[in-house]
Amino acid sequence: MDWLYIILPLAGLFLGLFIRWLYARFWLSSIEQKAERLNQDAIKEAEAKKRELLLQAHNEINDERRKHEGELRERRGELQRLERRLLQREDNLENKAAALEDSKQRLVEREEDLSKKEAQLSLEESRWKTELERVAGLSAEEAKSLIMQSMEAEARHDAQHIINRIEMEAENSGEKKAREILVATIQRIATDVCSEATVTSVSLPNDEMKGRIIGREGRNIRTLETLTGVDIIIDDTPEAVVVSCFDPIRKEIAKVSLSRLISDGRIHPARIEEVVQKVSREIRQIIQDEGEKVLFDLGINNMHPDGIKALGRLHFRTSYGQNVLNHSKEVALLAALLAAETGADKETAKRAALLHDIGKGIETDGDENHAELGAELARKIGEDGRVVNAIMAHHNDAEPESIEAVIVQVADAISAARPGARRETLDNYIKRLENLEGIAESFGGVEKAYAIQAGRELRIMVNNAAVTDQDAKTLAKDIAKKIEAELRYPGRIKVTIIRETRVVEYAR
Repeated sequence: MDWLYIILPLAGLFLGLFIRWLYARFWLSSIEQKAERLNQDAIKEAEAKKRELLLQAHNEINDERRKHEGELRERRGELQRLERRLLQREDNLENKAAALEDSKQRLVEREEDLSKKEAQLSLEESRWKTELERVAGLSAEEAKSLIMQSMEAEARHDAQHIINRIEMEAENSGEKKAREILVATIQRIATDVCSEATVTSVSLPNDEMKGRIIGREGRNIRTLETLTGVDIIIDDTPEAVVVSCFDPIRKEIAKVSLSRLISDGRIHPARIEEVVQKVSREIRQIIQDEGEKVLFDLGINNMHPDGIKALGRLHFRTSYGQNVLNHSKEVALLAALLAAETGADKETAKRAALLHDIGKGIETDGDENHAELGAELARKIGEDGRVVNAIMAHHNDAEPESIEAVIVQVADAISAARPGARRETLDNYIKRLENLEGIAESFGGVEKAYAIQAGRELRIMVNNAAVTDQDAKTLAKDIAKKIEAELRYPGRIKVTIIRETRVVEYAR
């Protein structure tokens, strides 16, 4: 029975393995069947998708074919329309060519008729001309000359009438417009009315300081005069000394140096030299700063260093009590406003106006006036030709060559003539003008003389019968020489002789 215990487990084991094998065969068979079904389903779905895509492609092809067929029909219709139009134009051209040919033929026939008529008219004209010459007693050339003279006189009369009317209208409108521009410009400029004067006296704390300024054997005052190039006048004026020099910069250096020495109390040659050198450096820096400041205020760029230096020197220069640098700045503002009103070049006018008195800041030993010196400096530092001409012409030393030069003249006159701009006693001013007019009226043939432009120009009316054109030239030279010999004046005086021929006729 022991073998049963061995066989039964083995039999159970084999039976379990067999059952497991059968189950595996059954599961594998079901998997294969499922896979087959899935494969068949995928094939059917792919076939359906394929048929759907084929149908869609077929529809798209049909749509595209219909679209192209429509476009072809439209193009074919357009070509047919173009062909019809070309045929119509060809017919029109043929008709026009035929019409032109007919017109040409008619023109040839008309030209032949005109030639015949022209020949007949020539014969008639010759016959009538001969008859007119016989009746009038004048040849054809003489009659033509009389007619042309009559027509020319009439045309000249009409032309002169038109010219006079246009000149009168232009003068009236021009004066009105000029007044409006000047008034608008003057109203828009805002500057100080007070005038500046260069102080040439230095106050002293007491009269004992005069001795310290003079020094032992005059060494202190000689050192100060030598270093600064001025004359120091010490007289009986209480508690004051006077600094005298034609150069305003040297005078300013001497005045500031003397004031500092007096404040410091140490006055000896070494200290004087130290103070003068320090003040000279400060004045040079002030000159540079003032030149750059006015350029910055006016918005002017690209100025040569020599031009900046010359502008800065104007800060210490005055003309009739008016500071020249402030005057130049004011003229530049006025010129810019005038240029804007008249349509001129604003920047050129402003630049030329700022530089118009730059010659006053140039040291020279020659006899050139400030306009010539300024024009020469502007030419050297590369300024525009219009700027150079404006500087030269602002006192009529040259003829203005541009509208900007005329604007500078006007702006200069406005700045100098406004109330409070310049200080000059009224009596001296009137006396100088009366002297000018008196010199002119002392010559024979002079009817009336007028001093204008603040005494810069003398206009003289002469008797037309007593003074000829040649005499007028000689008279102008003689008057100019007499003015040079008898009067003292700044700058130049322009002498203008006006000899008028007046013809009066009345229409009744």
